[in-house]
Amino acid sequence: MNKKRLMPILIVIAIGVILAGLILTLDKSSTVATEEGNAGIDIYEKQDENKPDKGPKGGRLFSDNGFSVELTIFEKGVPPQFRVYFYENGKQLPPSAAKVSITLTRLGTPAQFIHFTPEADYLLGDQILEEPHSFDLVIIAERNGQTFRWGYSQVEARLEMTDQMLKTIGVEIKTAGPAIIKSTLKLPGEIVFNPDRIVQVVPRFSGVVIAVNYEPGQIVQKGDVLAVIESQMLADLRSQYMAAQRRLALARTVYQREKQLWEEKISAKQDYLAAELALNEAKIASDLASEKLRALGVRPESGSQVKDLTRYEIRAPISGLITARSVAIGAVIKEDATIFTVADMSTVWTAVTVYPKDLSVVSVGQKASVKATAFNVEGEGVVTYITTLIGGQTRTATARVILDNKDGKWHPGMFVNVELVSDEIEVPVAVSTQAIQTLHDRTVVFGRYGNYFEARPLELGRSDGKMVEVLKGLSAGERYAAGNSFAIKADLDKEGAIHDH
Repeated sequence: MNKKRLMPILIVIAIGVILAGLILTLDKSSTVATEEGNAGIDIYEKQDENKPDKGPKGGRLFSDNGFSVELTIFEKGVPPQFRVYFYENGKQLPPSAAKVSITLTRLGTPAQFIHFTPEADYLLGDQILEEPHSFDLVIIAERNGQTFRWGYSQVEARLEMTDQMLKTIGVEIKTAGPAIIKSTLKLPGEIVFNPDRIVQVVPRFSGVVIAVNYEPGQIVQKGDVLAVIESQMLADLRSQYMAAQRRLALARTVYQREKQLWEEKISAKQDYLAAELALNEAKIASDLASEKLRALGVRPESGSQVKDLTRYEIRAPISGLITARSVAIGAVIKEDATIFTVADMSTVWTAVTVYPKDLSVVSVGQKASVKATAFNVEGEGVVTYITTLIGGQTRTATARVILDNKDGKWHPGMFVNVELVSDEIEVPVAVSTQAIQTLHDRTVVFGRYGNYFEARPLELGRSDGKMVEVLKGLSAGERYAAGNSFAIKADLDKEGAIHDH
């Protein structure tokens, strides 16, 4: 072979031999304990490739130069705690044969330092190991002047998910923190008309109906003509008014003439005074006829303005919904007959059924949330009244909640559920109830740490259906998955997340 071609090949082989020797040297130095107190082993970095062996007690076994440490998490009948066993060349040593400490780090929390004390044939950790058992830990053991160091990572119920993935599947992120928890009482109820805003429309004049313009269920504005009648009674009053107006005009003319004649010394004063008296009497008669019309809701008009003395337009007294009509064209009606019922729907009442056992909890001024049972309609109000008597048949009392209804979403007759706020308390840490999931028979939320979610078992307190108090398991300021959090649980189930000890 040509020497020029052979030379590069020999150089490559030589470099490979040198690198192999260097790697072996480094590996040896990292796996042999030294007298100066640095074991050199760092399984923490290698754990993904070489899992620790299992020890006689079923725990993880870390070994170096014949000395072994077995780490277990014991939780049978007791809260989970670390237990440590020592071995030398496979033979178990007493717990006093060495010292050990553990530094444990979890996502989103400060490092946890665990110390051990002798207990029977093992060392017992001084802290409860909270769920999830997902952490990075470093074990430092001391025996006969040597220090050994191992590391290990254990992952449980953890899932990586980028912000873009969260946006795609619609997961909402919130932050745990203080919240006001409301203690509520749930009661049934029904939407009813506000009786203070219902008007019975009566014609005020008897007559014959010649026109009807609205049906029940229609909306009217104040002043709209509901119906038209022909009334002889109205014609008589208008005739009396117009006659009084003519007599007043005549009396005024006579008075002006007699006044002028008396001032010119042509006629006697008694003629002037008689004309003045007649004028005053005519004014009184005219005013009386005018007031009769006004009292019945009719504007006094002169003869030239009135084309039909019998025509009377019945107008809506308020804006609202026509709930009833009892008149038809051609019907003869009396002046006091109710022909229309109009309800102002800008507010409605909620008639809340209160059981005797709950009467002590319900009070005037309480905040109330009202939700329709068959529709997606909600509203807020306050209790304004509670009946003092319990119904003889139902054996219940009734509370009243007034609801704003300017948008017309509430309809009388709708059945509703009412939540009355009986107490409010601020708690230091709370999460949305949407975030609560069940994983491996535990109540959890999924904490957000960087690009990772990790299940955090919780101990919960009070709840108002929207927020729930966290007594243990999550700190204020920690972020978590709220809306659509079940998607994270589904992905964890797919990946087969395990409870690994």
